[in-house]
Amino acid sequence: MPISRRTLLLSSAAGAAGTTTLWPLAASAAPYRGPLRADPFTLGVASGDPEPDGFVLWTRLATTPLADDGLGGMPDRTIRVDWELAADERFRRVVRRGSVAARPESAHAVHVELNGLLPGREYFYRFHAEKHTSPVGRTRTTPPRWATGGSLAMSFVSCSQYEHGYFTAYRRLAEDEPELILHLGDYQYEYQAGVYVAPTGNPRDHQGPETVTLANYRQRHAQYKTDPDLQAAHAVAPWAVVFDDHEVENNWADEVPEQPDPNFLARRAAAFQAYYENMPLRRTSIPRGIDMQLYRRLRWGRLATFHMLDTRQFRDDQGCGDGYKDCPAAIDPARSITGAEQEAWLLDGFHRSAARWDILGQQVFFGQRDNNAGPQKVLSMDSWDGYQASRQRITQGWVDARVRNPVVLTGDVHAHWADELKLDYDDPTSRTVGTELVCSSITSTGDGADVPSGTHLWAAWNPHLKFYNNQRGYVRTRITPDSLTADFVVLPYVSRPGAAAHTRASFVIEDRVPGLTKIADNPTPGATPLAKAADDLGAATVRQETERP
Repeated sequence: MPISRRTLLLSSAAGAAGTTTLWPLAASAAPYRGPLRADPFTLGVASGDPEPDGFVLWTRLATTPLADDGLGGMPDRTIRVDWELAADERFRRVVRRGSVAARPESAHAVHVELNGLLPGREYFYRFHAEKHTSPVGRTRTTPPRWATGGSLAMSFVSCSQYEHGYFTAYRRLAEDEPELILHLGDYQYEYQAGVYVAPTGNPRDHQGPETVTLANYRQRHAQYKTDPDLQAAHAVAPWAVVFDDHEVENNWADEVPEQPDPNFLARRAAAFQAYYENMPLRRTSIPRGIDMQLYRRLRWGRLATFHMLDTRQFRDDQGCGDGYKDCPAAIDPARSITGAEQEAWLLDGFHRSAARWDILGQQVFFGQRDNNAGPQKVLSMDSWDGYQASRQRITQGWVDARVRNPVVLTGDVHAHWADELKLDYDDPTSRTVGTELVCSSITSTGDGADVPSGTHLWAAWNPHLKFYNNQRGYVRTRITPDSLTADFVVLPYVSRPGAAAHTRASFVIEDRVPGLTKIADNPTPGATPLAKAADDLGAATVRQETERP
């Protein structure tokens, strides 16, 4: 019987939903230089940063993935890894093959950067090391740069706190079989077990201490990568990733840690090194000490250009000590969340763009969210609200460049939001000049709760905030020349595995019509009517991201 593509990929990437392999814990072992004693492909496979003629293929060898030295129980020697790329899932039509060295100094991570392939094509890949073969992954090249038609199925995600729940949302996303996945930050969290506890409790624990050293970060990434649902999402499509704060530590800003720490720069360098080792990034993103080139563009023909931003590495420190404040620093024109160089790069990209859709993939809430109903404006200093001149320059930039359809994609706040973007948020009648879609978390803050009205209490004095829901999930989009449709997908719980997913609400953005039109609203079955308690829970969720638990 022929096997379906979905069955092949999901079973190859680690079995049935809800299963979790209990990896043995291991302390540092004496150096070993012999043959591989067990399957080294425990962390799965991934691909990323597609272009018309290629992409990056990734894996990392680890026979004992939770080893506390971060080296995955691997022999202290370079290992040859062979790779294959095929036009079919059964590898009957292999189009490329080769070998690459997995070295102990890079935790036996492998990055294969391919080019010279055909545009707009689906490919399958796998790796071999000694007698072992990896799961199969699916990837694709982007359309030719001149292509204007067709469509793109793209999903975006953020905030996957391993302790706060099961990664079922990753599996449901994989079952959708998207063509591209964006991860907008907080791929992993730094805390030691028991420090950051979800309201519904932590069904799983982190292994090891709070991540500070390279060994810590490598171990933590490995623990996340052993999750079968995350492996399924990596195997189904190419990813484009950017980090936020928790890949290093909560709410860091450039060279300023959350709390005074004389070793912060060494910690940042270690976190960047481990992030590169564990992500399907191109060699242009190889860290150089405390610096890492992460902002970049990905073009899907002339249908869409994705401007992937870095809002951590170059920002000014949060104003007034962070948190929600009425803070004069928020309007200081000298302050920036992107840094001057990245801002100029982005504005230049707007002027050069020939895309139907210009999409910003970035980390923190872009539109205004005033949490105070009175005359005082109380805003999050960690979001773009804390850098209003920076936001204004970029928004005015896409208006001046006559960007056809600007859309901002955001993570960070652990809830679904949709809002319309303005040049003047203080004037409710000012025209809409763009649209923001915000994905909820995969697990962070636990199960959450449905809000049947789809409205946050802050919308009463922030009328550009059009949708809110406090369940876990992701956003699924379909992009065509005529419209961008967004489905806000939610799960009823993450505190146990196996939850079904459903589309909570759907919106469409029409070509040349900035703003949101709701086309579906599906409250969670069995949800109670909206009560003040549900709104209070939502507000607490928003606040929690700006404060260290």
